[in-house]
Amino acid sequence: MELEQWVLSIMEKLGYAGIAFLMFLDNIFPPIPSEIIMPSAGYTASKGELQLMGVIIAGSTGSILAAMLLYWIGRKVPQQRLFKLVERYGKYLRIQAPDLEKALLWFNKHGHRIVFFGRMIPAVRSLISIPAGMSRMPFSKFMLYSTAGTLIWTSFLAYLGFYFSQNQALMHLIMQRISTIILMIVFGYVLWWAVKKFYLSRSRHH
Repeated sequence: MELEQWVLSIMEKLGYAGIAFLMFLDNIFPPIPSEIIMPSAGYTASKGELQLMGVIIAGSTGSILAAMLLYWIGRKVPQQRLFKLVERYGKYLRIQAPDLEKALLWFNKHGHRIVFFGRMIPAVRSLISIPAGMSRMPFSKFMLYSTAGTLIWTSFLAYLGFYFSQNQALMHLIMQRISTIILMIVFGYVLWWAVKKFYLSRSRHH
């Protein structure tokens, strides 16, 4: 509750810039979740203090700017040095070197579409941009998938806060259900990829 009050106070003082700033932090510093920021912004819009479309644009802008920063860090910093930096300073951002290594392997295995779904999964959205840069994913494609995933997720959370802020239990239930559906879609895609690869490898051996 204290975190929600702090988020609301930032929005009251800074308005749309505050929302963009908070969503930027969400991607860089996972303990400040968009699942609190955007519904709180939607709630503020429901009271007439902000415009809902402005809330969505501000939130998406902050999130995309952070994704761009992490992408270019992944692309420009040599891989060995990047892992050393994560080992040394990652604890402050709640990121560990094994998590980054797993994200890189996952990205290389399952392709660029993971960027789109990763923007809607907590913790993953903070990690997925770095391996995208490390893997030299084309920047235009990265931006396309990141922007699409971010707009969908921020819009959903903002509308949730706008229409259901008075019923916190229902809002959290809807959020949990949607998160579960997204995870099931990602799991289904990974399973399909694994089965496809298995049958392709069998066909080559025959």
